[in-house]
Amino acid sequence: MFRVTEEVRFCYGHRLLDYEGRCARIHGHNARVEIELSAPVLDRKGFVADFFDIEKAGKDWILAQFDHRLILREDDPVIPYLKQAGEAFVTLPVNPSAENFAKLIFDHLRAHGLPVTAVHFYETETAVATYDER
Repeated sequence: MFRVTEEVRFCYGHRLLDYEGRCARIHGHNARVEIELSAPVLDRKGFVADFFDIEKAGKDWILAQFDHRLILREDDPVIPYLKQAGEAFVTLPVNPSAENFAKLIFDHLRAHGLPVTAVHFYETETAVATYDER
C-alpha cells in the first residue's frame, strides 16, 4: 500500500456545549491536521494523489473555513450576541470537538474524490483525534 500525508496547521477558537470542564469556555488552539491518503497502486503519473489536489481540496479549504475563526455548535447561546456585535464565527451542527473536526475534514476530502484513509486532528501537541475508514 502506498501512502502520502499532507499537513495543515491553523489557529481557531471554540467551546464545547453539554460539557462540564474548562473546554466549556471559549478558548483557542493551534491545530495540526495530518491528511493520510492511500492506494494499492499508483496512478499513471506515479502518484497516490497529486499534492496540488490535496492542498487545494484539503489545506486551502481548511484554512478558508477555519483559520482564525471562532467555531461553535449551531445552537450555542452566545451566537445572538456575536451577531449583534458584528463578530464573525462559523457554526457546525455538532460540537466542534477534535473528533468531529477529523470526520468533517475526512468527509470533505472523500467528497472531492481523494483516496483519504485517515485524518489525524491534533488539538494540541499531545491530544490527537483520528477518523479513518476502519
